[in-house]
Amino acid sequence: MKVKELQLHDSAKQVLIDQGLTELYPPQQDAIHAGALDGKNLVLASPTASGKTLIAELCALKHVLERNGKVLYLSPLRALASEKFEAFQKYSGIKKSNGRRISVGISTGDYDSSDPWMGKHDIIVTTNEKADSLLRHRAKWVSDISLVVADEVHLLNDAHRGPTLEVVLARLMQVNPDIQLVVLSATIKNVNEVAEWLKAVAVTTNWRPVTLREGVFLHDEVMFKDGGALSIDNKARDPTLKLALYTVKSGGQALAFASTRRNSISLAKKIAVTIKHLISKPMKRTLTQLSEQILATGARTRISEELAEVVSNGVAFHHAGLGGGHRKLIENAFKEGKIKILTATPTLAFGVNLPARVVIVNDYRRYEPGYGFYPIAVLEYKQMAGRAGRPCYDKVGDSILIAKTEDERDYLMESYILADTERIWSKLAVERILRSHVLATIASDFAHTEQGVFDFFAKTFYAYQYDPQAIKGVIQRSLGFLYAEKMIEVSGDKVLPTKFGRRVSELYIDPLTGVIIRDALTNRADLMSDISFLHMIARTPDMFPKMRPYSKEIDEISFFVEDHKDEFMCDLPDPWMDRIAFEEFLGEAKLAWVLKSWMNETTEDDMIERFSVQPGDLYRLISTAKWLLHASLELATLFGHKDLLERLTKLVVRIEKGVKPELLPLVKLEGVGRARARILFNNGLKTIDDIKMVPLQQLTKLPLFGPRLAKKIKEEVGALVKDEDWERVKKGKSDQQRALTEF
Repeated sequence: MKVKELQLHDSAKQVLIDQGLTELYPPQQDAIHAGALDGKNLVLASPTASGKTLIAELCALKHVLERNGKVLYLSPLRALASEKFEAFQKYSGIKKSNGRRISVGISTGDYDSSDPWMGKHDIIVTTNEKADSLLRHRAKWVSDISLVVADEVHLLNDAHRGPTLEVVLARLMQVNPDIQLVVLSATIKNVNEVAEWLKAVAVTTNWRPVTLREGVFLHDEVMFKDGGALSIDNKARDPTLKLALYTVKSGGQALAFASTRRNSISLAKKIAVTIKHLISKPMKRTLTQLSEQILATGARTRISEELAEVVSNGVAFHHAGLGGGHRKLIENAFKEGKIKILTATPTLAFGVNLPARVVIVNDYRRYEPGYGFYPIAVLEYKQMAGRAGRPCYDKVGDSILIAKTEDERDYLMESYILADTERIWSKLAVERILRSHVLATIASDFAHTEQGVFDFFAKTFYAYQYDPQAIKGVIQRSLGFLYAEKMIEVSGDKVLPTKFGRRVSELYIDPLTGVIIRDALTNRADLMSDISFLHMIARTPDMFPKMRPYSKEIDEISFFVEDHKDEFMCDLPDPWMDRIAFEEFLGEAKLAWVLKSWMNETTEDDMIERFSVQPGDLYRLISTAKWLLHASLELATLFGHKDLLERLTKLVVRIEKGVKPELLPLVKLEGVGRARARILFNNGLKTIDDIKMVPLQQLTKLPLFGPRLAKKIKEEVGALVKDEDWERVKKGKSDQQRALTEF
């Protein structure tokens, strides 16, 4: 089918044709024939790179240009949401019937807002969690949505992300029964079951634009699924290094998947040493420039320095701990062929468009605290394997698992390469997960009776797969908990939210988290120290994953506990009576210590050295702590703890910025983080007035302060920067650079 034959607005078709897209792939044709552009609900299950996203784009354009509709695009990850936002931007030049151009918006953070400004956009990209938050806040523009696109819907099977996606889809169908659903997925075993739940047509295909060869590497040989083999013999000892070396020598690029962030970084370092001699001098110069660009983007940290180091040798790592700016630089460099080997955590496999000639699955096992190592699902492997082969560049893409023995090779071939993907099952009916969604159903006025709550959850995927009665008992226990903790109240047959319950739901925290915070603020308000607040949030279920103490740290943590024993939110468990509770407490104490050290301006290097916490994990902890302290501030306001408000307000900023109290006025300035704020303070510039009065030239001379930043800061504090002062500073900088060049 030709693009020009589509029943679509001519301006939309022209954008595609101008980009060189003139003919649809077979899966795309199947979706069109199934009624995607006619408003029918659709589940499109096909391999990676088979063109699923284009169907979503075509349906979106149909709604915006011809039906005066609004589109909501759901993504499981922020990185994927950003990618889809950029993909839709290519249509922003198209004019609608009212003369206005198509507007695309994105919202992935701040769960305590209805984002009313998003209503002005025609296409809105969000994460599943943000969409859930918007529904809880009853964002008015949600009722205008006529099309919902749900990406990576096979994540319904994920215990952490799946329930939120399931509830969001059920809720959107409740809000607007006439809404069109376009659901995108990898090939799954029970795709028809998902389609029946959504009252959709299922389109399933195994077609790929690039042939996929799957194999297992053992003893210098790859044995492929089709019976073929490939001999790889080079000086490297490690199997992954052998494959990386082979790929670069043959002119290709590889994605190497590692099980953890830490492993992805260490693997990148090993590969960089192995392949650096293969990088040409012109490419080396290009990579050096990219390395310098990485160091100049965002704050200079241990992780940015490690990334810059490996990038200079043609290698990079990619995981959720990287800042958005660094991720973008790496993704673009990989697409442009500058980065030869990219190591990544499995999250990259879920949607981010970075195909490679070769995919190396370095480890098929994952570590789960309390359970040890366990094999990944076939679906997860297939997602990674699907990244092999670049459309328009490769005829074949290779996905290779690593085996250590012949027995393991046979196991991998049978259990992954020759295996079908698993059925997906709803993970909703767990009380810890369900209670938050039960509260949201009541607090957001989607149901006002117990029966109304049952009726909503009877429309979920869980109820479809099992039976509505199967979830009823879990709902009743959740209602009992919410009633006992005064989050809901009963009047006759009416079930209504209390102010506490409604605020907990809006804050997007687990009801148990709300209870822990409420009780702490109520019972210990007069005794709360910084450590108390930090330990309070460390105890909540929303502080996940928990931090575990290593055996080498036990003594140090014990000393910390002894020094602050009166500040913790509970008594120290007896290690002889309950070892698990004791270790959990030590993990909470360690987390409080880590956050306290961060607020006391401990350097990132010292944090890594002292606490064995990786930069990406540290920033995730900081982000979660900020969110929970904000929730604590809001609940303190609700319950009238006026004496705590100022302290909590300062704690929120101190956690976000990682500073001592005296730097709080300075870190409010744009471009001034903890390092620059400390430099200002130590040089006598302790207040906004001090900065306002200091001469521009003097400010420029401080470390980490260039002329442009100094001028920007002066203007921000309300100081007048005279033209002659600015010219003098610029001339001084130019003279200094010229002298350094001549030297």
